[in-house]
Amino acid sequence: MFAPLQNDTFLRACLRQATDYTPVWLMRQAGRYLPEYRASRAKAGSFMGLATSPDYATEVTLQPLERYPLDAAILFSDILTVPDAMGLGLSFALGEGPRFATPVRDEAAVAKLQVPDMEKLRYVFDAVTSIRKALNGRVPLIGFSGSPWTLACYMVEGAGSDDYRLVKTMLYQRPDLMHKMLAINADAVAAYLNAQIEAGAQAVMIFDSWGGVLADAAFQTFSLAYTQRVLKQLKRSHDGVTIPRLVFTKGGGLWLEKMAELDCEVLGLDWTVNLAQARQRVGARMALQGNLDPNVLFASPAQIETEAASVLESFGTPHMDTRSSGPTHIFNLGHGISQHTPPESVEVLVRAIHSYSRRMRTGTPH
Repeated sequence: MFAPLQNDTFLRACLRQATDYTPVWLMRQAGRYLPEYRASRAKAGSFMGLATSPDYATEVTLQPLERYPLDAAILFSDILTVPDAMGLGLSFALGEGPRFATPVRDEAAVAKLQVPDMEKLRYVFDAVTSIRKALNGRVPLIGFSGSPWTLACYMVEGAGSDDYRLVKTMLYQRPDLMHKMLAINADAVAAYLNAQIEAGAQAVMIFDSWGGVLADAAFQTFSLAYTQRVLKQLKRSHDGVTIPRLVFTKGGGLWLEKMAELDCEVLGLDWTVNLAQARQRVGARMALQGNLDPNVLFASPAQIETEAASVLESFGTPHMDTRSSGPTHIFNLGHGISQHTPPESVEVLVRAIHSYSRRMRTGTPH
């Protein structure tokens, strides 16, 4: 059904296999910093118009790959499709973030929640298949979802939040309700990601965007445990091919040792984490992904090249033995790319990563 993969560098790095260079892709690589994306969004009429149309989702997913030699594509969608399918009424106003018409704030609202019928998300799975066909084997396609905790933050707050007061009030005052919501979210996310895998996703990523706002014990209890519940239900392979699972927690650097116990292949790191220390703390079990500060892309080309090289050097000597698995690194930003980023800065970054990481493998980095 799909063309054979021509560039498997990203997947090999996910599975801790030696690669000729360090693969690179960027969180939010298909987005508002690209003029062609803004044109597509204007044609679609709204963000949801883009996200719910398989044709538009395919068009914008491929836009950054037309510009840059990236090593993976990521499905164009939103982390809030799952709670929207639960009937919470998702909308996006231009210049504002997402908003739910009916937030989940009391016992009655939690009692109504259930894992949605995946047919309500058919537009996402159709987009995955359409994108995979359009890629024609160029690079792998990553599917994704928000984490159970991150979804709960939006579901309770009704929108983004500065202080997470409402969701944390529920967490501390009615932990029973929070656990019930998170269990439903976890099972919904697992079903959603498995359906993306069946539709053609070659790796899946869980974005725990708001895990870092939790207190220490609360992170393990209300975020990590439910991310693990998702991971345990995910397909390990499809059509005889291994499907890597990636987890990214913004602000998760405090808990790397605990996260190293997750049942996944790759840990994403934000820009506050020292890669060399992370490599030691996580040990040999997982590949690492990250972690350039996205604001580096506002610097001069020479400075971007310097900062990119320093991230590669921080991770250290790449794994080069093709007969064994070992420590591998996937280059990414430490969070999503800013909408104000000059597109030419991304070109500088991607080419710098490819060339410098090749030189590191041949022993001539400078």
